[in-house]
Amino acid sequence: MLKLKFSGAAREVTGSFHIIEKDGKNFAIDCGMIQGKRKESYDRNRKFPLPPSDVESLILTHAHIDHSGNIPTFTTQGFKGNIYCTYATKDLCSIMLPDSAFVQLKDLEYVNRKRIKQGKEPFNPLYTEAQAEASLKQFVPKNLGENFPLTDGLYAYLLNAGHILGSTMAIVKLKEGDKKIKICYSGDLGRKSLPILKDPDEVYDIDYLILESTYGSRDHKAIDTAQDRLSMIITETYRKNGKVIIPVFAVERTQEILYVLNQLAIANKIPPMPIFVDSPLAIEATEVFKKHSECFDEKMMEYIANNNNPFYLELVRYTRDVDESMAINDYKKPCIVLSAQGMCEAGRILHHLKNGIDNPNNTILFVGYQAANTLGRKIVQGERNVKIFGEPHTVQARVEKIDEFSGHAGQSDLVEFVKKASGPKLKKVFLVHGEEDEQRELMKVLKSAGIENVYNPEPGYTEVIDS
Repeated sequence: MLKLKFSGAAREVTGSFHIIEKDGKNFAIDCGMIQGKRKESYDRNRKFPLPPSDVESLILTHAHIDHSGNIPTFTTQGFKGNIYCTYATKDLCSIMLPDSAFVQLKDLEYVNRKRIKQGKEPFNPLYTEAQAEASLKQFVPKNLGENFPLTDGLYAYLLNAGHILGSTMAIVKLKEGDKKIKICYSGDLGRKSLPILKDPDEVYDIDYLILESTYGSRDHKAIDTAQDRLSMIITETYRKNGKVIIPVFAVERTQEILYVLNQLAIANKIPPMPIFVDSPLAIEATEVFKKHSECFDEKMMEYIANNNNPFYLELVRYTRDVDESMAINDYKKPCIVLSAQGMCEAGRILHHLKNGIDNPNNTILFVGYQAANTLGRKIVQGERNVKIFGEPHTVQARVEKIDEFSGHAGQSDLVEFVKKASGPKLKKVFLVHGEEDEQRELMKVLKSAGIENVYNPEPGYTEVIDS
């Protein structure tokens, strides 16, 4: 008997976690961290829909924390199986998971001092750096297209998803006698023609498709439009003697923005000003990027062949230690600050927001998705009064958002992907990794395109697909 079980990222965006069960054996796809309200998310991240020791193996589609960040919790609670992913994903997780533990600890140290003074119970991190390091021993990297067995009659392989470095779609195939069933989990599907990475692969002859729906209701404008807006925002903030504070994901978005800033600087479309990359993780991730040219598109390879480093500018200053980070807040001239974490839930970005959010000369520029209940979402939605480290702050800085840098496929890309994956074999499409409003709009568009059996399963739903 074959079943699909939907748990994490069902009718929400973060915390991706799905189970395929065959004859009583469980196989997980992704094990992401739920992000949002601190206490609620920490409680939820500690609870799994089944004992981790009951899972045989795990397929990891990519390294983003909302897909990989709960793996150390999973292994600490008893999961002993292999974790299959690409080589690039393993390299990224080797820096991202220990960093996640470190950021949790530092974030909670600050918060817990206040909680203890208030007589409240302190929070504990989900896992330690040592536990994160230990989980990496279970990673088993695979090449794209390489088959690997899960159990008798069930095997899997990975295809390029074009979302971040090393990101993949997971294809799981059942083959027993004359019976054949092909399941595709899209992971986070990338966009075409974005800088640096190859476009996503196409899939065909799918029986069951599990599809992300982050941007299910809308499309992105062309990346050239984003570059023009970025240039305008930077120039206007420079004239006001302000800072452009950009919350970024350390992986992919940082490197993409550096690439674009490089192009704008060469074309004299932005004024000369320091660019601080204030994230040790982003610095390490940039080094990982340099190791994995197999993921790069032709334009990027041509750029490198001409002896250009797309992540280097004379004005870029990489800050590793805390003192260097703190000094940025005292810098009085115009500058650009790229700092993690992208949804403003933890990390050094919180200190930059704390010190810069009340200055009307500054600009806070969002270049990535902001999940519900995160600080980033609150600021983007126009909330004037927010809490940072538990303290109230008034948003007086200019707030801008550029969606065009998103690494997620827009509505048209998702529909095109499903059409190519569909055919006489396609039985059902399940939408995950999206808020319900986005999913409802995508369901309407897919059904109008002739794709009838589209669903957005609720958490805990089980689909029996073979009995």
